[in-house]
Amino acid sequence: MNPRKKVDLKLIIIGALGVGKTSLLHQYVHKTFYEDYQTTLGASILSKIIILDDTTLKLQIWDTGGQERFRSMVSTFYKGSDGCILAFDVTDLESFEALETWRGDVLAKTIPMEQSYPMVVLGNKIDLADRQVPQEVAQGWCKEKDIPYFEVSAKNDINVVQAFEMLAGRALSRYRSILESYFTDSIKLSPEDQSKSRCC
Repeated sequence: MNPRKKVDLKLIIIGALGVGKTSLLHQYVHKTFYEDYQTTLGASILSKIIILDDTTLKLQIWDTGGQERFRSMVSTFYKGSDGCILAFDVTDLESFEALETWRGDVLAKTIPMEQSYPMVVLGNKIDLADRQVPQEVAQGWCKEKDIPYFEVSAKNDINVVQAFEMLAGRALSRYRSILESYFTDSIKLSPEDQSKSRCC
């Protein structure tokens, strides 16, 4: 693909309340970390342009509220998304256990037959000492689901770029394969397609 050709991708970041979704996003887009915590109400959107695989990508990343009361509203944002970050806090076991529900919500709202829907899991706050979710447990869950796993710190900028760009790369591959199959299916020419009647 040509770098002058721009591909727009919609990515979403979801997970329980307080796991650091907004901090991860701000670290990735703005290279900043804010100590003061504010709950995201509904969703907010940040954009970032990157070049990956000789292609310019405009990432539109939707940061969603993790509160239970926003769950039904947040699930409407999944529609049309090209990939998803599932985030949890390694110091909060409940946030890890909620991943199954969050993952189920996304898969129910995206194309159900689409097993290739790109996801990555981020275990955030590895900079804190009071860890409750062992790395092996998180890796085991992700391996079972065939989802890449990253141990990250939004505060110390550990593995944040790598995680977002792996998701962007997988979303781009899926976008290309959908585009390719669309063109292949719509341009098939075979002898059956040609008219059998001849004139003169």
